[in-house]
Amino acid sequence: MRLFFAVAALLAGSALPAQTPERGSGRYPALFETRADLPDHVVYRPADLSKLKGERLGIYVWGNGGCSADGTSSRNHLLEIASHGYLVIASGRLPATAAAPQPAAQPGAKLTVATPTRLLADAIDWAQRENGRAGSPLRGHIAVDQVAASGWSCGGLQALATAQDPRVRTAVIMNSGFFPDGANPIGGIVSDKALLAGLHGPILYVLGGPTDIAAANGTDDFARITRVPAALVNIPVGHGGTYMQPHGGLGAIVATNWLDWQLKGKTAAKAAFVGPNCRFCHDPRLTLARKNFN
Repeated sequence: MRLFFAVAALLAGSALPAQTPERGSGRYPALFETRADLPDHVVYRPADLSKLKGERLGIYVWGNGGCSADGTSSRNHLLEIASHGYLVIASGRLPATAAAPQPAAQPGAKLTVATPTRLLADAIDWAQRENGRAGSPLRGHIAVDQVAASGWSCGGLQALATAQDPRVRTAVIMNSGFFPDGANPIGGIVSDKALLAGLHGPILYVLGGPTDIAAANGTDDFARITRVPAALVNIPVGHGGTYMQPHGGLGAIVATNWLDWQLKGKTAAKAAFVGPNCRFCHDPRLTLARKNFN
């Protein structure tokens, strides 16, 4: 029964009040849009690509909380990351209205998702094609070898599966982790601890502290990882994270620093996680654990 309610929470709808979209706090004010040639996704990017002046956009593919079909349900988080020079692609579509909560699943009922895991790989495919497509506004602006898979809750499970793709250089798993027994309690979602042995790049877990229903799952994942560098950040806000706080809150700050280090090699971002003056090591708003870093 405990597993049922935990899974039901992972699949809960993410209804949010309508808000004027943010632009992010980075150098490149961002927007989100839909593309006719990518109908099952929402694309987040710097609004004025001419301001990149040679900087190429890393690719950040995103699985939504609840694996929902609302590609804007974590928009403050995603706009923030895009504003720092990333092409962010979320599964799902623009909601016609503010997302309505999904009905609560009943014990014994089949649990399903609205967006399949393959949409994250489809997003990578599209971004890599778009970089070379004649007439694309993104042509030449995308760093096709700088790919991160990420997601919240159920979407984090999708990101863990997508991290097996050799094109993915790093993963950011937010308020999520494989279920302890490796079972597959959600239709269309893989939950298998054995996949942790297949990780080939550094991985970051961002959890919500002791009240996060996924904290035990993510913490157990972290303990099992032995072959790749891994970091575990806990921000004590629960399973809901900081996604819709202004500029995505502290979770977006942590994720952006990780991406800037792992994909762009920025020294200042690296110093947030490692080194004698590690910033997050001394940040009272969170805790940080690390392993397998040289």
